[in-house]
Amino acid sequence: METIIFILKSVILGIVEGITEFLPVSSTGHLIIFTNLLKFESISPKYVEMYTYVIQLGAILAVVVLYWSKIKETLLNFFPKKVGFEKSGFRFWLMIVLACVPGGVFGILLDDLADKYLFSPWTVAIALFFGGILMIYAENKLRKKRRSKQTLNDVIITPKQALVVGFFQCLAIIPGMSRSASTIIGGWVAGLSTVAAAEFSFFLAIPVMCGMSLLKIIKIGGLGTITGLEIASLVVGFIVSFIVAIFVIDKFISFLKRKPMRIFAFYRMLFAIIVIVAGAFKLM
Repeated sequence: METIIFILKSVILGIVEGITEFLPVSSTGHLIIFTNLLKFESISPKYVEMYTYVIQLGAILAVVVLYWSKIKETLLNFFPKKVGFEKSGFRFWLMIVLACVPGGVFGILLDDLADKYLFSPWTVAIALFFGGILMIYAENKLRKKRRSKQTLNDVIITPKQALVVGFFQCLAIIPGMSRSASTIIGGWVAGLSTVAAAEFSFFLAIPVMCGMSLLKIIKIGGLGTITGLEIASLVVGFIVSFIVAIFVIDKFISFLKRKPMRIFAFYRMLFAIIVIVAGAFKLM
């Protein structure tokens, strides 16, 4: 019975991850809150922390599937001699790598501090609330840029834009800030439309989340240190998050083409208040 309950909890967490990974509401923050709410525990506390990152790879795989035509195009046209440097896959992935540099540097330097002091429902709630305020301010300030209908296919990301997005992504070191929200705001500041910023964020997530998952697996001592049940739980969470994310990504992009993002900011603030109240009454 305990095994079934443990797997069912993983299914729920996979659903939460699949829904929240690419929405600007912080998937890591939601997973921290829901792992506490569901009392999702194992013999090793580090397993739960690693789990929250590894199942995100399921959602990342959804990006690879949905945007395979774009990925395939960049690979087929990888070498500049074929299509010119500006339109080459080499340049596209170079901008992705460039955008990863700030987060990679600060992530390695600050990861242990974040793990020690910031992985709690209270800090997540605070980050969700103030991150929501930042989203509303940024969207109102950069309204004209947000309204552009340009997609990632319509723009050529410059090194400056890539670095701006990369530095904003560093905010996501704080659980609850949201990597998606941080990079989209960074995209606005860099002059990108909401859709182009969101799609750039999707591609940026591929190396970032793979790197973070690898780092967490190394920290726990490798997958060989966890039990068969824990591995099964990882597989279930991965598969469920992949399936759910497939549906969410398409709907999210369609939403961004028609509506402002402030609804996610209001949700973040409301959810943060609920978490704080629940914590005050010791419901979490």
